[in-house]
Amino acid sequence: MKRPDYAWPLMETIKLTLGHSPDPDDAFMFYALAKGYIPTHGFEFEHRLEDIQTLNDRAARGELDISAISIHAYAYVSDQYALLPSGASMGDGYGPILVAKQEMSPEQIATSRIAVPGTATSAFLALQLWLEQPATALDYVVIPFDEIFQAVSDGQADVGLVIHEGQLTYAQENLARCADLGQWWQAANDNLPLPLGGNVIHKRLAPEDRATVSAILTESIRYSLKHRDQAVDYALGFARDMGRDLADRFVGMYVNEWTLDYGDQGREAVRRFLNQGYRKGIIPHLPELEFV
Repeated sequence: MKRPDYAWPLMETIKLTLGHSPDPDDAFMFYALAKGYIPTHGFEFEHRLEDIQTLNDRAARGELDISAISIHAYAYVSDQYALLPSGASMGDGYGPILVAKQEMSPEQIATSRIAVPGTATSAFLALQLWLEQPATALDYVVIPFDEIFQAVSDGQADVGLVIHEGQLTYAQENLARCADLGQWWQAANDNLPLPLGGNVIHKRLAPEDRATVSAILTESIRYSLKHRDQAVDYALGFARDMGRDLADRFVGMYVNEWTLDYGDQGREAVRRFLNQGYRKGIIPHLPELEFV
């Protein structure tokens, strides 16, 4: 049957790669998108699930169209990517923690071997700022984030820099918490949250497409917050060693009002975090923040 002359032209599907971590908070954020519960306006998203260090590395190579990324890593990819206004993970009074077999002072930690989840992670930048020591002065080893507990227990490292759900489950591993870098940051920085992660979009996409994608991802987060029980049930499939209550608590820590939009305080926190890294000689150049 011939298409009538007045019919709208068929919309061509634009396929985009979307990188995020296989963790309950990211799964919660992208629940509506993964399940097809919201309109995507001609865009099709291919989800790529990788740990955060791998995503940081892939962003450095410009491989993904959209990706979760460490705020620390953004300093190295700001020429290729713009920050999306939604999708932030902010430590509001909490953040990456340092664990050991027994409590240790900052002075002891500074001279110990530390297992870290990646050199481009925000946790590693926060650690260097907290100790006031650059990476070159530290004895550290990079370990996948989900193997850090084991590295400390086995003696591969004396201290573990823990991110993700390990912030809530470390006691189950018979480890002691030595410091919470989110608490330290907030107390030292006018009550600003510690900026840990965000979503970025490649600048090869046209500005109007970036704006549309930004609106889609924001709507996915808003949908999950409005349908929390169903979204948490979905996120449970990505929770390691966590029951529903703990997974729900973890999701609430990192998917909240900060995640819908950084706001002025969130943007200031990002600027201050990266500026301090630059002033301490940890970040080689100060990136100009570009938000969609």
